[in-house]
Amino acid sequence: MRIPWALLILLALNGPGTAESYNTLQPLLTNAMRGHSIPAMAVLVIRHGAIAAEAVRGVRAGPSSAPVTTSDLWHIGSDTKAMTATLIARLVERDMLSWDAPLARALPQLVPSMQPGYRGITLVDMFSHRAGFKDLIDSDFYNAFYTDRRPLHAQRLAYLRMALAQPPAYKPGTQTLYSNRGALLAAFIAEQKIGASWETLMRHEIFAALGMGSAGFGPTAAGQNLGHEKGTPVSGTKADDPAVLAPAGGVRLTMDDWARFAIDQMKGEHNHGSLLKTRTYRFLHTGQGGTIYGLGWGVRAELDGLNGRFLTHAGSNGYWWARIVLVPDTESGVLIAANVGPDAGADKATDIIEKAIVPALARP
Repeated sequence: MRIPWALLILLALNGPGTAESYNTLQPLLTNAMRGHSIPAMAVLVIRHGAIAAEAVRGVRAGPSSAPVTTSDLWHIGSDTKAMTATLIARLVERDMLSWDAPLARALPQLVPSMQPGYRGITLVDMFSHRAGFKDLIDSDFYNAFYTDRRPLHAQRLAYLRMALAQPPAYKPGTQTLYSNRGALLAAFIAEQKIGASWETLMRHEIFAALGMGSAGFGPTAAGQNLGHEKGTPVSGTKADDPAVLAPAGGVRLTMDDWARFAIDQMKGEHNHGSLLKTRTYRFLHTGQGGTIYGLGWGVRAELDGLNGRFLTHAGSNGYWWARIVLVPDTESGVLIAANVGPDAGADKATDIIEKAIVPALARP
């Protein structure tokens, strides 16, 4: 579709979200959702390091429920990985962890049951999907975590014992294969070193540090914006993956708070970040080993037919969908979320929004 001139003008203004900007994005959301069974979507546009436009459309939990608002929470799935990587980076900067320490040194207690191929993998391998992991898991083993009453650190230890006892899917460091296990393993290493849960560390090191007051973990509550499966809203414990896996994809928050994280990631490259040194932000945003995988980010030199430098990621637990595209050179980006998974067309609707907005963001 053609880019609306009103949207281009809006982005150039670089002002805060207004009723005018809300109305500008509404036709785009309407067009994107048409023909798909998507209860609700949200879009937020960042321009030159500030929120320039934001809009939502649809309902929270089925046809007769309340409409979504800009204060609703959205589950962002694997877009959580960039936050976990940033948490680990803060600990590395304090010399509490090392990017290059081999796993056998970081977790010596697991060496006896660990496949030898994993002993030399590093935090960089874990976040750039070069650690040899493949996410195969027995369904009974997975589902047992929903009723597991042990502390989450003990649950994560049990999960990782299983994962590290499985042979690598390929020789670590030689290929890339997307996996949730790397982020979980990195989070466990941090828990072991600091003596606090990943959840506690995230609240202090990321959420509180950036003023992300809405951010939390796991499924949203009944009566709020809910994820959907085959048109039916889902709530309760099984409305998300087990909490043991949260470091790889368990954050939910408002679009504004997600934008706070995204803006800091981009400002950090220009010496104005709140969380990390400039060189660390740039390290997170660099593809490792000649691949498109940075640390918690996809790093692309081309997107939607445009040349440039783009940071991207998508996330879904099956009941939600979220995608982020950042253009760090212009400190601009678009954040998109839906309260249904890709099976209902959320990914296709997101494509429409992305292709309408990203060309404007890439302009100086």
